[in-house]
Amino acid sequence: MTVPSLRIRRARIVGREGGPYDIEVVNGRIASILASAESRRQHGVDGELDADGLLATAGFIDLQINGAAGHDLSADPTSIWAVGAAIVRYGVTAFLPTIVTSPREVVEAARRTLLAGPPAGYTGARALGLHVEGPFISAERIGAHDPTYRRDPELVFVERWSPTAGVRIVTLAPELPGAIELTRELVLRGIVVSIGHTAASAAETQVAFDAGARFVTHLFNAMPALDRRAPGPIGVALADRRVTVGLIADGLHVDPLLVEMVWRSAGPGRVSAVTDAIAALGRPPGRYPLGSVEVTVDDTSARLPDGRLAGSLLSLDRAVRNLRAFTGASIAEAVGSVTSTPAHLLGVGATYGVLAEGRAADLALLTADLEVAATIVGGRLAYRVGEA
Repeated sequence: MTVPSLRIRRARIVGREGGPYDIEVVNGRIASILASAESRRQHGVDGELDADGLLATAGFIDLQINGAAGHDLSADPTSIWAVGAAIVRYGVTAFLPTIVTSPREVVEAARRTLLAGPPAGYTGARALGLHVEGPFISAERIGAHDPTYRRDPELVFVERWSPTAGVRIVTLAPELPGAIELTRELVLRGIVVSIGHTAASAAETQVAFDAGARFVTHLFNAMPALDRRAPGPIGVALADRRVTVGLIADGLHVDPLLVEMVWRSAGPGRVSAVTDAIAALGRPPGRYPLGSVEVTVDDTSARLPDGRLAGSLLSLDRAVRNLRAFTGASIAEAVGSVTSTPAHLLGVGATYGVLAEGRAADLALLTADLEVAATIVGGRLAYRVGEA
């Protein structure tokens, strides 16, 4: 459904008392939110969507996703829009295509694809910029990344990178030579620097946060364990109120009890649920690429030959349901971990991440069980349950 104006009728709004409400969309923006009885007296619209019995929220934002529907973004950076089209079924209206440790030309190909924009008729999720995860990572904490392409930080590699040039987040290991200088440079350009795939000590991590790093890539994974005498990146991140932590809430990457601990420590507003999903998301078990590495997928996980986890099969809507189940978070708090929190981190909260008048008309409509019933991107119906 692509119409100049759209009324979403009789929705309950997550985090807003009263209702039901009618949400009126004009030219891709939320024009008004009115009690349904009052809204029926307003001017006509071009199309209507009945949301009776559904919860409306801002659309979900995934800060870390490697692929979906058989497409790996590092193996084929031109598949950004195919992935974006696939993930609207999970309530995702915006995402950061994630490029794992790869040759520089792979990142540049992804930048070109993103900057060229989606194909005509595209109704998938918005790509807000790349998350470049590597190559400036620790050889000791390489995870599922190909060690062939790992390297120490150098400014020439990031030449011309900025949010307007297609790069939003860069994950690096702060203990590497040149990492702090690179962090300061990237922060000056408006890029979010994230700590990840690191062997850093607490002191080395703190230096990076003081230099402007503000995110942690998949907390607990590919970094030293939290120790009573060596808190490392985990302890420093939880203690530093400036820092947002990314968390893969699938129950495999981080035990549910630790998810609850993080939630109680960092609190709503500092936890961003991410998927780290790979090409196998939405596909049957088998073998799939993760960059230049092949991983084996069963019904529950993706793993390297040695048994280590290699990305996830998690969808972002399930991450929200899991976070609520693991922590006891309210619906509004759990939803905030994939809406307002990532939007604030990226500096795009004035447009995305909040369902309010004047914001982008990116919405997810959810059942009472937080299953996705419909997804709207820019005022266009991108997905409705039961429809192709």
